[in-house]
Amino acid sequence: MLVIGWIVGDVFNIGAQALRYNTVYSRIFNGIATEAYYADLAENYVADESYEFGTVVVFGGSEELTVTDKKGDRRVAGIVSHNPAHLMNTQLEGDNVVPLALQGRVPVKVIGTVQKGDILVTSAIPGYAIVDNDPKVGTVIGKAVGSKQDGDRGWVEVVVGRV
Repeated sequence: MLVIGWIVGDVFNIGAQALRYNTVYSRIFNGIATEAYYADLAENYVADESYEFGTVVVFGGSEELTVTDKKGDRRVAGIVSHNPAHLMNTQLEGDNVVPLALQGRVPVKVIGTVQKGDILVTSAIPGYAIVDNDPKVGTVIGKAVGSKQDGDRGWVEVVVGRV
């Protein structure tokens, strides 16, 4: 095992700009994080099924989350995250624990054409979002960062936590 370190004032540095640690394990981190590789903040919830990332979910079902099946549903919870930069509630137990994106950018399953800046809400197609640029309060998933030109099912990146 190679350990590189030096003391600067009252701080001990490990690693170096050209020689970084790949993975560091610790019970408690007390410090300042200056970067995150991935782009969203997520929290674990128990779902009634194991949903793939990008799936639009609502509060309800037999557990905390279930798949959407109604356009503009006010029970909207959000999008199942792919690789969150920070994941909260990691000790949650259940048969189908899924990370729900709370803030940041994530890919989402969509139906129809999408332009950058469009507002997305739940659709009647289970697990998918749809554009609604005049949504009711409480129905917004987020705003599209990307575009999709065809009317079929597909993917687009969305910023959650933005209205």
